[in-house]
Amino acid sequence: MKHFQDKTVVITGAGSGIGRAHALEFARLGARLALNDFDPKGLQETLDLVAETGPRQVHSEAFDVGERDAMFGFAERVQARLGKAHVIINNAGIGGGGAPVWAMGDADYERTMQVNFFGVLYGTRAFLPQLLENGEGAIVNISSVFGLVGTPNSSDYCAAKFAVRGFTESLMVELQGSPVSVHLVHPGGVRTNIANGVDGGADFAQRYLKTDPADVARHVIRCVAAGKQRIVYGHQSSRIWLASWAMSLERRNRLLYREMKGLFKPAHYAGIRRTP
Repeated sequence: MKHFQDKTVVITGAGSGIGRAHALEFARLGARLALNDFDPKGLQETLDLVAETGPRQVHSEAFDVGERDAMFGFAERVQARLGKAHVIINNAGIGGGGAPVWAMGDADYERTMQVNFFGVLYGTRAFLPQLLENGEGAIVNISSVFGLVGTPNSSDYCAAKFAVRGFTESLMVELQGSPVSVHLVHPGGVRTNIANGVDGGADFAQRYLKTDPADVARHVIRCVAAGKQRIVYGHQSSRIWLASWAMSLERRNRLLYREMKGLFKPAHYAGIRRTP
């Protein structure tokens, strides 16, 4: 897609961070907006900021993207209110449990996968028919650099983001030759609230989360317009992308351990107890 004037753009997780930045950038480009977030207060703040860019058609709903029926109902209401979608930005996500494998419960994994993977799956499947019927469209799925390498205390988050990567790369092949382009985004360290409430999250944010979300949104939009499918952008993202394919797994794991061991507690294996 080369331009977005009067196109319907759907953005999940639009109440803050990268999602809010996308909403503001697409608003400035003259798009009609369908915005979602789990947090109604954050979503309203985004709507207020969008309104400052000028009058435009906007539809918003606060709901959990991990709930299938809510997402498919949202797609129906977006079409009724704004017309068929042209772009879907599957951005909504949570930070995960922030603990080693043995210290998290099954519910931690299920919750992270439900939001970070199934939210992307549901968003894609709910809006893809509209994009195809329009005869043009773009699907933008937000993974992470943690969808390129596994990192400590992030096994649930990495599992979900690797799943987004595999799902999206498969979809790229399936839609090859169709009027719908598919884009996979691996943001690096972006200044968002993704680490809030996670053990060690403040230190992690100060050390790694440095890129302005607006820079990410503008870069993604340029790449979508140019047809670029893999988008790696943000603090240390190029370094991590290089390590993901150019370095042996053994060497990479040693490097990650040295880099991040101050942010997590190395295992005392004799004392490990599984959390139910």
